[in-house]
Amino acid sequence: MKSAVETLSPTRAKLRVEVPFEELKPSLDAAYQQIAKQINVPGFRRGKVPPLMIDRHVGRGAVLDQAINEVVPQKYVEALQENSLVPLAQPEIEVTRFEDNETLEFTAEVDVKPEIVVPDYAGLQASVEDATVTDADVEEQLQVLRERFATLKDVERPVEDGDFVVIDLKATKDGEGVEGAELTGMSYQVGRGGMLDGLDEALVGMSAGEEKTFTSQLVGGDLVGEEVEVTVAVTQVQEQELPEVDDDFAQLASEFDTVAELTEDVRERLGRGARLEQAAAARDAVLDALLERVEIPLPDALVTDELNARRSSVEQQLAYAGMTMEQYLEDEGQTVEEFEADLERRVRDAVTAQFLLDEVATTEKFGVDQAELSEHLVRRAQQSGEDPQQFANHMFEHNHIPELVQEILRGKALASIVESAVVTDASGEHVELANLRPDGTIGEPEAEAETDGGAEVPAEETTEE
Repeated sequence: MKSAVETLSPTRAKLRVEVPFEELKPSLDAAYQQIAKQINVPGFRRGKVPPLMIDRHVGRGAVLDQAINEVVPQKYVEALQENSLVPLAQPEIEVTRFEDNETLEFTAEVDVKPEIVVPDYAGLQASVEDATVTDADVEEQLQVLRERFATLKDVERPVEDGDFVVIDLKATKDGEGVEGAELTGMSYQVGRGGMLDGLDEALVGMSAGEEKTFTSQLVGGDLVGEEVEVTVAVTQVQEQELPEVDDDFAQLASEFDTVAELTEDVRERLGRGARLEQAAAARDAVLDALLERVEIPLPDALVTDELNARRSSVEQQLAYAGMTMEQYLEDEGQTVEEFEADLERRVRDAVTAQFLLDEVATTEKFGVDQAELSEHLVRRAQQSGEDPQQFANHMFEHNHIPELVQEILRGKALASIVESAVVTDASGEHVELANLRPDGTIGEPEAEAETDGGAEVPAEETTEE
């Protein structure tokens, strides 16, 4: 086989492949054997029909077509490897020349991974906000803890913001009850939101035994987004009583004996969370700084597919939330044009980052061992709310393991880039990232021997298991 490549653009190539007839013979023999099992010819057993009789009954051309359909994909893959091309989409293949007992010639146009030159990323500079915990932050968390141990008592007064009420709801459209839009005996905290627009405003000032009608829009069902009349009836009003923040409360709500110890623990936990948020911001800032140094051409088809996928995902999430795209854009203060421009920018940055991180992972020869893959599978399962074993089975059955391996490799590449960067906070202090643990604490630097001692399994071996 001979092949040559023509570069149509930085992201598209055209392969010209010539396959001698001798290399077509194995596929031709296989085609004869397969057809022999499918036809009935008097005087011959099924599967034992000789090629000459197949040519007479089926036609030599049909056999040649079947052989070509088998050999072309094989030779296409060989041509890719021979010319060191990484395809990004399905090819457009055309057989340009073929005659019986002559050389097969075909072309294949395909989007390919562009050539990527990774800039020197050692010492990249980025800045992030300070990882601060204020007294107000601590008070807020203590308030949440107080509410968890709060009690409710009935009150004989109009509803106020923050009260708990027991209500009945019924929606009507043009005087007719809306199917599925009726609730009885529902407990609700006024001001919490998440229900119908206008509900909180209607409840404030009502007393037990009273009802009120207001106009709102349904967030689900067949009439989602349409205006309906909603009648709310209050059957019970309750006030929340919060425990005092003292040593008794600390012993009730935690393992600590004093409120001082509890407060210090809350501050420490908030600090760990702030460090993790700061680290995430640092990763984004360092990656943005690196992306500013590169210009990678992107295949239009790849960008378009990703745009369509993300747009569809946004529309799906809005549908689950009972919102239309128009409502979302109004809330965000964006026009359609601004939304599309922002979406395309984010898609192009994301695809560029993937190309860049893949190249870094390849250059640095990162690998993925079985423990890392198992940990990643469990984390992904938890994020999607699925059983880890069922999630893993699905990933293996549908051949998604290579994608997960690539995610891990990209994470390692990004971690390597970030750890080599110089990140400072708004106060000018160095941000420690290399020794940041998953729980937000700062660990001791690993010894060189420990870092170099563990051999990693190449990604190819992991994907074969």
